[in-house]
Amino acid sequence: MEAGEGRSVVDLAAEAGGEDPATGLAAVAALRRLLEELEAVHVEAARRRGWSWEAIAAALGVKRQSAHKKHARRIAAGDRRGT
Repeated sequence: MEAGEGRSVVDLAAEAGGEDPATGLAAVAALRRLLEELEAVHVEAARRRGWSWEAIAAALGVKRQSAHKKHARRIAAGDRRGT
């Protein structure tokens, strides 16, 4: 899987574990963005398949309110756009 900016997830993980703080921090930031995108994709897929916010929250290891607050508005906006 590509993580963007021409670097793979494996490359980013190696950079995050390296000695140079500037490179490591940039890699951590890129990995964080990737994880946020992946979470959003899977939460939206779970909701389309009828998962409750409670089930999604349990899978993510967070409280229902946290999962709902983080994702509900974005999903509802997508529904209004027809996506």
